[in-house]
Amino acid sequence: MPLTLEIVTPEARVYSESVDTVVIPTVDGEIGVLPGHIPLLTQLGAGELRATKGGKTELLVVGGGFAQVSGQKVSILADRAIEEEKIDEHAVEAAMQRAEDALKNKESIAPAEIERLEGVVRFAVAQLGLRRRRR
Repeated sequence: MPLTLEIVTPEARVYSESVDTVVIPTVDGEIGVLPGHIPLLTQLGAGELRATKGGKTELLVVGGGFAQVSGQKVSILADRAIEEEKIDEHAVEAAMQRAEDALKNKESIAPAEIERLEGVVRFAVAQLGLRRRRR
């Protein structure tokens, strides 16, 4: 029996498919989910999400948010998510540079903005890592 995997960000539904397995990056490390997994709620870390369907693996990068496993459904509520083929290295590098430049003046930035900028950097690093490894 397949799993239903749904990945949603504040902007859009990024992914919605039936899959055989999914590996989710969490703040405590990766977890693998197979059909029949126990109910689970966990915090996402920035990293690579792997969904396997019919022997083929699809890769996405997620950052921030939560994952919920309930029955045969895996719901990912992510701050950010992107499919591998949509990653634009130049745009990611530019966004990461802007965030790093802004973080150089941490003392003049609100704590919530520091956290957001650090999240942008982590998400950018995860995207670049995936893209460069898959060349």
